[in-house]
Amino acid sequence: MIVLKINKKYEHVLFTFFMAFGMSCLISFFMMAVNFGFNSLLLEKWLHAWPMAFALAFPTAYFLPKGIRKLMKKITFVESE
Repeated sequence: MIVLKINKKYEHVLFTFFMAFGMSCLISFFMMAVNFGFNSLLLEKWLHAWPMAFALAFPTAYFLPKGIRKLMKKITFVESE
């Protein structure tokens, strides 16, 4: 069994990479199937669209949470009575 040892400081980037990779794969395939149907060109169209989806998904998944965390710190949450 191969075990990779990667510096802990890269954990967040690697996690974000794999999450964006998987989500862009599934969502782009689903959207292609919804828009074009299951036909002989689906795989070809999806393989063309998926890299573009990933190119947008990775930086979005990396930078967007930082802004959302800043916004969430400005909100005060209270328990309902």
